[in-house]
Amino acid sequence: MTSSLTSEEQHLLAPVERAPILARTLEWAAINSGTGNLDGLAAMAGKLAEAFSALPGEVRLAEPAPVEKVDREGHMRALAHGRHLVLSVRPQANRRVILTGHMDTVYAREHPFQTCDWLDEDRLHGPGTADMKGGLSLMLAGLAAYEQGNPSLGYDVLINSDEETGSLSSASLITELARGKIAALTYEPALPDGAMARARPGSGNYAAVIHGKSAHAGRNPQDGRNAIVAAGDLAMRLAAGRREGLTVNPARIEGGAPNNTVPDLAILHFNLRPRTPELADVARALIDEAIAAVAAAHDVSIHLTGGVSRPPKPVGPETEALYGLVSQAAADLGQAMHWKDTGGVCDGNNIAACGVPVLDTMGALGGAIHSPDEFLLASSLDARARLTALVMHRLDRQGIAL
Repeated sequence: MTSSLTSEEQHLLAPVERAPILARTLEWAAINSGTGNLDGLAAMAGKLAEAFSALPGEVRLAEPAPVEKVDREGHMRALAHGRHLVLSVRPQANRRVILTGHMDTVYAREHPFQTCDWLDEDRLHGPGTADMKGGLSLMLAGLAAYEQGNPSLGYDVLINSDEETGSLSSASLITELARGKIAALTYEPALPDGAMARARPGSGNYAAVIHGKSAHAGRNPQDGRNAIVAAGDLAMRLAAGRREGLTVNPARIEGGAPNNTVPDLAILHFNLRPRTPELADVARALIDEAIAAVAAAHDVSIHLTGGVSRPPKPVGPETEALYGLVSQAAADLGQAMHWKDTGGVCDGNNIAACGVPVLDTMGALGGAIHSPDEFLLASSLDARARLTALVMHRLDRQGIAL
């Protein structure tokens, strides 16, 4: 422990050990909890509820909000989600913090990447190890250490089941729990060099359902209205709207018909990422103009679903102050840390939209997330747990100085 820590802080952090944090990480990573694997999510939620019940406060599993999604036939269908874990500690405290993470991963039940192995003595290769079962495990260890230091700060922990698909069934719960908090810590993984995410763009996912008119491809194609051609035209118009601070990604076209039939249905799925609220308005105008132009040019009808579910996350003075507190704590612990903007999005976007300063890469250090090469640095587990405990302690004792 470094000499820049007070004796009280050194005493607080001394019990934190890597072995139990790593053991939990390995246990949890062995459970497939892809967002669509409801059985796996239920098993994961049970493990988390048991583990987090070691902290003071009430643990509950909140039901997901209803979510609908366009299916391959262009119809809206209910989409089932897992329950979300909520822990509330000292709910009557005047000053409260929210800590968030997610139990779901991007690896479906049938995905071949299901087990962990060691790449070397520090790099643990495995599904969800960095994103973010290691982060959940170290968050728990950090909070347990903080609780040994005569704490007065209140906090809520939210671990949702659908972050990887946009948190659509937990967005209202995030807003409810974030409201009125003095700060937020989210346990997305940091990069191996300790880089933390600063500003983030917003993100919106859309599906444009295009209805044309079927006809015989040889006898009377002129009587048809080709929905696939219209979808391609719409994709090109949207892609042409990319500009500084705004990305637009046409990702997938579904639908079509046999080769001898003019297709009367196509569904264009696309994502956009505006860096500012103003660019979000620009993007919406771009979508509306492109849809109107394509509908007129191809004589088709287009129904748009979706929207911006992650608002842009700019960085203001309060967030800068929170980063200052966290980076000083990291420096006092001898941990490397720096801050940079990123193109990714997470629940930190939603929390920031509530006016709460958030640092959203408090999790384990790791890399290659969302791929079969995902890994975490085991040495970051106890290091980041100590960081969590120290940040909570200093938020409790010092607050955030603006």
